[in-house]
Amino acid sequence: MILIIATVCLIIIIILISILILIYNKFQKLHNGAEAGLSQIKVALKKRLDLITQLADVVKAYSKFEKSVMENITKMRNLVGKEIKPDEIDNINNESSSILKSIFAVVENYPDLKASKNYTDLMNTLKEVESEILKQRYTYNNIVQDYNTRLDIVPSNFVAKLFSYKKLEYLKFEEDVINSPELEM
Repeated sequence: MILIIATVCLIIIIILISILILIYNKFQKLHNGAEAGLSQIKVALKKRLDLITQLADVVKAYSKFEKSVMENITKMRNLVGKEIKPDEIDNINNESSSILKSIFAVVENYPDLKASKNYTDLMNTLKEVESEILKQRYTYNNIVQDYNTRLDIVPSNFVAKLFSYKKLEYLKFEEDVINSPELEM
């Protein structure tokens, strides 16, 4: 009889430990996925900033372009290279979108520039990068939603408390989705 009780207890302990390990591994997988998603967004933002730099150079050839714009782009490119939080990514996105809008405003005064091959090629590439940023942001926020939901539901919330997991931040970008810069040529 004692042997049967000991065996049942051992089986229950093994099952509980297995569940704990499965839940822990799922949290780790989601956390790593979120970090990878942020890294992909940083790569896409760096591409965007590189393209904005090239666009600014093309525009500079046609007009007097503010030195501060180039300094802001350089500052943001340096930030993207560092470890940054989601809210800092939101700020970089908003600032780079603002710079794009100012470049587009300048371009409107130069029809020859809008017709140039360099400008057209850069705009096509920029459209691709904007699409990539949207996809990466969507993927990241989905992973964060799954992770944060698991923090709130049973039994994974017990594991989360045991290992002191905290909620991850969503990328906001809402204003950009509503007022994204028109990439017209």
